[in-house]
Amino acid sequence: MITLTEDLALEQAERADRELKRGRPRGPLHGIPWGAKDLLAVPGVRTTWGAKPFENQMIDETATVAVRLEEAGAVLVAKLTVGALAWGDVWFGGTTKNPWNLEQGSSGSSAGPAAATVAGGAGFTIGTETLGSIISPSQRCGATGLRPTFGRVSRHGCMALSWSMDKIGPICRTVEDTAVVLAAIQGSDGKDGSVIDAPFPWDARRDPRRVRLGYDAEAFAEESDDRAFDQAALETLREMGFDPVPVTLPDLPVADLLFILEAEAAAAFDELTRSGRDDLLVRQIEQAWPNVFRTSRLVPAVEYIQANRARTLLMERFEETMRDVDVYVHPTYGGKTLVATNLTGHPSIVLPNGFRDDGTPASITFTGRLFGEADLLLVAKAYQDETGFHRRHPAL
Repeated sequence: MITLTEDLALEQAERADRELKRGRPRGPLHGIPWGAKDLLAVPGVRTTWGAKPFENQMIDETATVAVRLEEAGAVLVAKLTVGALAWGDVWFGGTTKNPWNLEQGSSGSSAGPAAATVAGGAGFTIGTETLGSIISPSQRCGATGLRPTFGRVSRHGCMALSWSMDKIGPICRTVEDTAVVLAAIQGSDGKDGSVIDAPFPWDARRDPRRVRLGYDAEAFAEESDDRAFDQAALETLREMGFDPVPVTLPDLPVADLLFILEAEAAAAFDELTRSGRDDLLVRQIEQAWPNVFRTSRLVPAVEYIQANRARTLLMERFEETMRDVDVYVHPTYGGKTLVATNLTGHPSIVLPNGFRDDGTPASITFTGRLFGEADLLLVAKAYQDETGFHRRHPAL
């Protein structure tokens, strides 16, 4: 936690109680406490972005996500830790820890939201992702984290890192919780031009086996420390009545396109770099924002444009891959999915699929079609209900 929003929380909670007593519930989130990654602006509360240069920053606007959750009756209890300027789990106050192992960081950059959810500090939290910032801490901490389709949730009032890649999504304990939160925060607001009003026909009563399921065969064949957990997840899905078919992802060098993110981030924080205040950031190693911002100023415009042309090709080929399936399952870090889908905008959800010998959770990830969250969450919920790993909690 960076800031306890005590006064605001008490005000919202008292209003929620009054409305419930009058028989006026706002919905399933009415009165539920939640925490915001400290990239989301709330008036009267500092929004630090986890970075020393912005430690006392006050922004006089309310992020659309916070507005919609207040309208749903939810109670904001805290602004939560974020890796400085949305990278990692190190912020100006230290390192956010994994509730399962306090010797280990929680990963990031939605470090606080994932840790707080798993530790029981809030009913749910809101994170953001540009390149794994929901997926990574959720898998580390054993949360259920949803990165929605790019253009599903408004980013108004949220720190910009990469305008063409930033996404906002819920970090929860269960898949169904993510569906409830997504329903509350999704849709256009007239302020973020990238957002469209796509339908979200969530119905938990549908038969999940009607969803066409695939699996990334190449990723499942890779050697990794968690391969046994991954294989067990695939076998469980088959035992549940699914018939997953192999999918082959586009053979394009997706990692080589990531300087798109770095160039956009350098533009977003150009003033910070030129002012010299980037020296105040805690992480000053070679691969940290200060040096990335500086070196990204040297990216030729021609190369940035060529990379985006290749990115467009990736988007087109990825859609071709998804023609025969609605959802596919894959190891969280296996193959190319994590990087590729952050470039293409496809949605993913990560959830725990077992526990290692040291007591820390392993994870599995499902990825869906653009704006196909209803099918994506249906399959993920079926797997989660079958396995029950989300019911285990760390001993605090």
